[in-house]
Amino acid sequence: MRIGICDDQKEVREILSEKIKMLYPAGSLAFYNSGQEVLDAVEPPDILFLDIQMPRLDGMETARRLRKDNGQMILIFVTALEDYVFQAFDVGAFHYLVKPFSDEKFYEVLGKAVEQFEERRTGRNAKKEPPDLMITAKGKHIMVNLEDIVYAEVFDRKVVIHTMDSDIEYYGKMRELEKRAGDGFYRSHRAYLVNFNYIRKYDATAIWLERGQALMAKQNYREFVKAYLRYNQRKGRP
Repeated sequence: MRIGICDDQKEVREILSEKIKMLYPAGSLAFYNSGQEVLDAVEPPDILFLDIQMPRLDGMETARRLRKDNGQMILIFVTALEDYVFQAFDVGAFHYLVKPFSDEKFYEVLGKAVEQFEERRTGRNAKKEPPDLMITAKGKHIMVNLEDIVYAEVFDRKVVIHTMDSDIEYYGKMRELEKRAGDGFYRSHRAYLVNFNYIRKYDATAIWLERGQALMAKQNYREFVKAYLRYNQRKGRP
């Protein structure tokens, strides 16, 4: 595993390298003081911490060029600006770290990135079976595959699960379904839980799915975009 740090400031490269060594002392580190150095690298890194504000070739343009030849590199932006988070989504970034961030947050992001790299390398994810959910509706026990859920909503004190070909109502709590569903879903609104896999388009007020539409709470929009970005990166989508 090769971890790269691209930042035009030497002190930043040194700080990040010390943090990485604390967690992975045996890891191979590569340092780049410009985006062009990354593009010219003979052996590109598997995971790259990439600054955005750099002279000549900034981090976002560097990422776009990298993606043309390397769709699997795990990109983690490190910046003092929040304004580029939506562009980071376009280049399939794994995460977007905004300075200042805590050591705990850095180690959490790095740990998840390494975990994804190892899963890709060993192919562990390919053998996982999709989980099922057992619910009771109208006196019947029904097994629902979580991957088949397009979205769920709260309606008239019930949870309504929408799949591509059916709607299932049952008495339950949305927060329990949210916890069971995992990180492939997002609670975009207190009354809606959406499956990332079925999203067709979205804006700050709504999410359009392959079947149906869900509301977006304004205060959730930014975190939704970050979560969707991470989901697409896990799935290897551009």
